[in-house]
Amino acid sequence: MYKVKVNNQFLFEIDNKDSAFLVNGEQVHFNLSKIGHDNTHVLYKNRSFNTELVDINKVEKTCKIKVNGNIYQISIEDQFDVLLKQLGLDNLTTNKVSEIKAPMPGLVLKILVEENAEVKKGDNLLILEAMKMENILKSSTDGVVKKILIKQGDKVEKNQILVQFK
Repeated sequence: MYKVKVNNQFLFEIDNKDSAFLVNGEQVHFNLSKIGHDNTHVLYKNRSFNTELVDINKVEKTCKIKVNGNIYQISIEDQFDVLLKQLGLDNLTTNKVSEIKAPMPGLVLKILVEENAEVKKGDNLLILEAMKMENILKSSTDGVVKKILIKQGDKVEKNQILVQFK
């Protein structure tokens, strides 16, 4: 089963069961003839359609096709994408970091940000001295500093929360 979205407007459920092609649960009959590498001729309900694959992105599961001169943007979800959405696991790569913890025990030498400051990924947050070395802790995400839970001169333990983000 596939969920196909056309031009971010029209949603179709497409399935292939027992050699039958189903669109939104109804069987569809058509005839395909491959014309070239990316071109196909389709006969559907006594109408003729010339199709061409214009662009494809296999990672994002999107493509652009041209049908009788009109270009359509297509996005496809398979049964695994649907299952990940149902389980709430579809956006794991966009996991929001809400806090910065001490990577090791040490002494806070300097705090480089203030509460309510907007930071970008990679911005310096604070300097932590550990084993006689100065370590600059950087932001791992874009965000706004909600609360700074330490102050200059504090001794911190490993995994102690130092900074929280909104």
